[in-house]
Amino acid sequence: MNDQESTPDGVVEGFLHAFERMDFDRALALLAADVEYTNVPIGTVHGHEGVRQVLEPFFAPIHENEFVVLRRAAAGPVVFAERLDRHRLDHGWRELPVNSVFEVHDGLITVWRDYFDLATAAKIHAADVR
Repeated sequence: MNDQESTPDGVVEGFLHAFERMDFDRALALLAADVEYTNVPIGTVHGHEGVRQVLEPFFAPIHENEFVVLRRAAAGPVVFAERLDRHRLDHGWRELPVNSVFEVHDGLITVWRDYFDLATAAKIHAADVR
């Protein structure tokens, strides 16, 4: 953990940067072993393996990401992040507005919830699944 990642806000920032680069190992290192990840329109998984099973298939066809954080606020261990996730696929860039809530304890994310529109997320991959 570097100095920037010593606060809940810094942990979340480091986590988002790792996922933006699709560095799953680094991102997972910032999650507690028993993390609770809720992909709100889809469901909840626990632990590193659960997170990997949900996210690796989604990111597999993506060539490049940009996570544009529009607003971020922290209060104690809770961090809110409103962002625009931009994904470059075979047929160009797609954008997905996402709101996230994180809880960070002892330098690790223990709770992570993503809120987004499932129909919009489906459109991201629609042109690339032909």
